[in-house]
This record gives sequence, C-alpha cells and structure tokens, in this order.
Amino acid sequence: MGTAFDPHVMARTPYLFFTGKGGVGKTSTACATAVALADSGKRVLLVSTDPASNLQDVFGMELSNVPVSVGDIPNLYATNLDPVMAAEAYKAKVVEPYRGVLPDSVLATMEEQLSGACTVEIAAFDEFTALLTNEPLKSQYDYILFDTAPTGHTLRLLQLPTAWSGFLNESTHGASCLGPLAGLEAKKELYEQAVMTLSDPALTTLVLVTRPERTPLIEAARASAELQEIGIGNQTLLINGVLHSFTERDSVSTALYERQQYAMEHIPEAIQSLPRYQIPLASFNLTGIESLRHFFNSGQRNATDVPNATGPVSVPALSTLIEGLATDGIRVIFTMGKGGVGKTTVASAIAVGLAERGHRVHLSTTDPAAHLDQIFGEASGMISLSRIDPKVELERYQTEVISQNADSLDEEGLAFLEEDLRSPCTEEIAVFRAFADLVERSQEEIVVIDTAPTGHTLLLLDATQEYHKEVARSSGLIPNSVQQLLPRLRDPKETSVVIVTLAEATPVYEAARLETDLKRAGIPAKWWVINQSFAASGTTDPILKGRAEAEKAWIKQIVEFSSNHAVIIPWEAQEIAGYEQLKILGASKYQ
Repeated sequence: MGTAFDPHVMARTPYLFFTGKGGVGKTSTACATAVALADSGKRVLLVSTDPASNLQDVFGMELSNVPVSVGDIPNLYATNLDPVMAAEAYKAKVVEPYRGVLPDSVLATMEEQLSGACTVEIAAFDEFTALLTNEPLKSQYDYILFDTAPTGHTLRLLQLPTAWSGFLNESTHGASCLGPLAGLEAKKELYEQAVMTLSDPALTTLVLVTRPERTPLIEAARASAELQEIGIGNQTLLINGVLHSFTERDSVSTALYERQQYAMEHIPEAIQSLPRYQIPLASFNLTGIESLRHFFNSGQRNATDVPNATGPVSVPALSTLIEGLATDGIRVIFTMGKGGVGKTTVASAIAVGLAERGHRVHLSTTDPAAHLDQIFGEASGMISLSRIDPKVELERYQTEVISQNADSLDEEGLAFLEEDLRSPCTEEIAVFRAFADLVERSQEEIVVIDTAPTGHTLLLLDATQEYHKEVARSSGLIPNSVQQLLPRLRDPKETSVVIVTLAEATPVYEAARLETDLKRAGIPAKWWVINQSFAASGTTDPILKGRAEAEKAWIKQIVEFSSNHAVIIPWEAQEIAGYEQLKILGASKYQ
C-alpha cells in the first residue's frame, strides 16, 4: 500500500516540487520536509509560488520575496514569491526605460496594458524561472523546495516555460503587441534552460501530494499525466492523512478507515506504478516548528496532546444558509475558500436546496481543475450545469476576434493579430469574457458558481476592472455583460459570497484574508460554511477526537468573524454524490 514517508530517502534531487489538489497538505508536507532536511544538517531553501501562500501561517512569521532564516533552524530559509509585488517590479522594469523618451500618453497606455492578471502571472513566472536557473543561488543550498499552488495553477505555472518558449519560437514579429509580453524575446534562452531543469530527473523531483480519497487521487492522476506530457517524468506519489486503525464502535472512524482503504485499493492506473509513500493522519494542528517535527510520525500522538475545549459545538446547519439566500432574493452566489475545503459540494448542495424551494438554478464552475460532474452527476429538474473550460473559451474568443477584424485588416495585419491571439495571456481574457456571460444569466435564473481556489479566484475578480481595457483593444467592443459585471458583483441585493472553510488554522487564515480582499473590492460576503467537521460528528476515536477538540477554537473564531452567520456540516460517512444525497445535506437540521 505504500511505505512510511522519509524525507531523507525521498530527497534525491536538488529541486523538489510539492503539488496536488488544494487542501491535501502540500504546504504542511513541504514545510515538514524542509525542517527535517535542515535538522539533519542540509542547507534548505523553501519557496512558495502560490498566489495564496500559507507559509507564513505555518511558521508563524512574516515572509517576503527575499529568503529569511526560519526560527532557530540555522540551515533553513524561506521565501514567498508575492505575484502582486513581482508584477509591480516587472511593470516598472518594462516602463521606466521609456520615461522621458516616449510621450506620457504612450506611457499611460503601456501601464494600462501591464495592469491586468496576465502581468501578475508573467511576473511570478519570471521570478520562478530565475530561481530555477540561478546557479549561484543553487550552490548555496543542498535543496530548494517549492510549495506550489493548487493543481490548476501549478500546471499553468509549470507549463509556462513550454508555452512561452513555443510562442516565442513561432513569433515572426518579436514580442506580441500585448503589453505584458514586452521584452520576453530577450529571455528566450533562460526559459529554455528552465524547461531543461524541470525535465531533468537528476535535478527535479515532482512530489504529487494527495489524500486517500477518490477525488484527490483522480486529480493526482490527471496532474501526473499532464506533467508527463510536458516532460516532467520524475514523479513520486505521497498519500497524506492515512488513518491506520479505527475504533470498532465508532462509526465515524470506521467509515473513514474503510473509505480510505477502498480509495487506496483503487488508485487510478496512471499513478499505480509511481513510488508511493504514506503520512499518518495527524490529530493536531500543523503550525509551528515543533508540530512539523512530529508530522511524519504523527500517529504516535493522540487526543491527550490537545487541550480540551469547553462546551459542545452549537452552530446551525446548511439549511439555515439556503433559507437565508432564498429569503433575501440573491441571484448570484459564489462559494469561495482555500482549495480542498469542499466548495464544489457546498455549491451543489446550495443549488439543490434552492431548486427544491422552486427556483430555477444554474450551477457552474470556473475552476481549471473542475470536478463538478463527479460530485453532482447529471443535471436534474430545475438545475442546469456548465463549466468554463479555458481551452474551449480560448478557441471561441480567437475565432470571434479574427472574424470581427477580417474585413478591416490586410493579410499581414491578420497574421499579426493571429500571432497576438496565440499568446498565453489571451486565455485569461477569454475566460474572463465567459465569466461575465455566466453572471449575466442571473436575469433568468439563480446562478451558483463554484469558484477556483482563492488565488485564482481573486485574480479573476480583479480582472473585472482591468480586462475590459484589453477586450476593447483586441476586439473594439466591450460586451454589455462586461459593463454590468462589477455593479452586479457589488450589489448585496443581487450577489452573495459564501466562504467555505475547514475548522483548521490555514483554511481559516486563508478565509479571513479572502473576506478582507472581498470587502476592499466592494463584494459582499455574508455567510460562512464550516465543512467536514469532526467536532460536529460525535466521534470517540482518539485520533479523530484530537482533531475534533482542535477544531473548537477555530469554530468559535469563525462564528465571531461571520457575525453569527456561520453554518456547519459534520464529517459524512459517505462521500456526497448525486441529487438525493445533496438534497439530504441541504435539508439537515443539525444543531
């Protein structure tokens, strides 16, 4: 089934990437591996490339894009590649050489083109590439570990070297006229070097972190196949959170153990042959260096290590939230939060609950790693389903723009436009257009949107203020759906964000930051959902009871954060799938 994870056995290359579906424990695993290697005398640099990094929460310290020493471990350094900060530096680097040379109006246009989410992504990639190709930096450390973003973003990030290299190789006019691509040609050799480093099994190991559950394992198999396609073949499978025993009279631990065993016996064929390791389920919060040191042998600790929290859990059920949304007449509903907290399941249950109350509902997802169909099944009755597929939207957008300009451009002009539309940034514009069209459906039916993990979601929402400029430049038109999007998102009578979290440190910190960002953008967030709660399950198993007790302090904080607009979903013995199970979940009256 897999051997116990030992960082000293697994770490055979200088570059280690920890990737996987959101919420599987990438950050905890990467941090604990870094601590273990540093404790053994190795010099280690830990890097986060996640737009929604949680390294600072785990270590309890502020981080920046400059490596700093971690705690009292002399050999361990950590850095957080902040995409927004990197984007500002990138923009300045592109624009500053032209100040005093070009007219102010031209400079203003350049700055506008460099203000969208494309620039954020390119800038983050720029720093990521610099780390991979920096020989002096590499010589300072025995290992450089990357705590990467949830799978959809990670694949995008790791594919960028190939995407940019391919685009530059095909380019006949130098850099595209898209502002964010300014100056990329000069770094062509650097990007090719990054591709070689990622593909070299003597330099790079990709650790696919997953949980012993069906959906994360399917996601790991998909990620493995896509990464194999771009040449990253040195992969290891790490199954985190394995319950090695159960309490016979405890239905929760018995069900969890059986579910995990079944999932591990039916691992997708694409990853069956990978080297496989396991980490036992921890009964404690993974914050602080001492907790990280116990992570890989966490089965040796139990509930007695967790202080007892006083009082039972008393939070209303999901049905309270659904009734509140229906009563308030909300037309656009987002589920948001850290990857892996159950946004898709909650969005599906909300959609079913509203449909059961007689409303027409459209349920959709903007997550690049979407698995809506796996949880919901086929559409039923009052509910229709969709997904924003980046590849499909890109092709549709390219065709539309070329068609609109076909009569006004000569052959050379069309060739230049087609080249422009092959840049990786165009995909983001296409997805944004589709997102705006999706929200516009709220005129006819309630739209429930299962959004991508936090970092990607915020980039998508931030784009509402910037991409209309790029859309107008590319096609000459700003659709009505784009013009009306921000007013709709900011109207509390029309839009509501449901923040989904687990009662654990990192998801709660992430959710709190998300709510702050949403408030700054003027987007209302009223309800919080505490999902998969062991504290609400009634378990008596020592390991799970330890987790339950650890949850209670976070549940109390969530109730305060939400001004008593929090609901809770107990850990369920069965994976929620299909209309009937979602209906039961949304109708429960747990208190």
